[in-house]
Amino acid sequence: MNYRHSFHAGNSADVVKHSLLIALVRALQLKDSALTLIDTHAGCGLYDLHGEEAGRTGEAAQGVVRAFADANPLLDDYRAAVRAVNAGEELRLYPGSPRFLAQLLRAQDVLVLNEKHPEDAYALRGAMRGTAAAVHERDAYELWLALLPTRTPRGVVVVDPPYEQTDERARIVATLAAAHRKWAHGVTVIWYPLKDRHTHVRWKEQLCRLGIAKILNVEHWLYDSYQPGIYNGAGLFFVNPPYAFTQDLPPMLEALRAALAPEGHRGEITGEWLG
Repeated sequence: MNYRHSFHAGNSADVVKHSLLIALVRALQLKDSALTLIDTHAGCGLYDLHGEEAGRTGEAAQGVVRAFADANPLLDDYRAAVRAVNAGEELRLYPGSPRFLAQLLRAQDVLVLNEKHPEDAYALRGAMRGTAAAVHERDAYELWLALLPTRTPRGVVVVDPPYEQTDERARIVATLAAAHRKWAHGVTVIWYPLKDRHTHVRWKEQLCRLGIAKILNVEHWLYDSYQPGIYNGAGLFFVNPPYAFTQDLPPMLEALRAALAPEGHRGEITGEWLG
């Protein structure tokens, strides 16, 4: 499945991913020690919701627009981060994960971004101008391993590929296994689309066999029944999530489900430990 960020900016998957990413980093920042935040597939960093690619799909209407229409205060941090890249009340720009992460940086934290596609990397450098981010243009999986263990006491790796390559999941499993050997206590977030049920069930089985003790799986299903061959929602794996994050997760998941449920559907969002 090809999932280029620019076509899907601000959709329901982005709302879930970025809301939980904010909550995760904030939970880690309850401790003063420095964090290194690494985004292996950073994309362009900033997206025009009125542009050709986002306009072609119109998915923001079912994502960020719904989140802004919702009154639940648990989504306030997410909405504030989106407003921060927009002038006035108009919702025109959508921040990618790099811009969300940049807003969360403390003085002691480090942000490392990577984007292999040359055009997207060029756009990313422009989008991150004025921030403390370091931008790389390397193979994502090579960079993931090369930067571990992080120089700071703690860190988070965000893995959010477009799933253009047929071996993407296999590379993630292999790299996660190698990363865990180098950096067993590190926090890793892996995003994936829910399209083919057999594929993601088999993938979870492969991750279970890695023997990593703490992997939390969050899945957001848009529809009340599985729809073969179409985009059904998205999932996230959280490796070694902190207790403060998991403790506060249930009400956040319910807030996201309620805000993003398509008309005529209740939808479902679950959080469960693998293994």
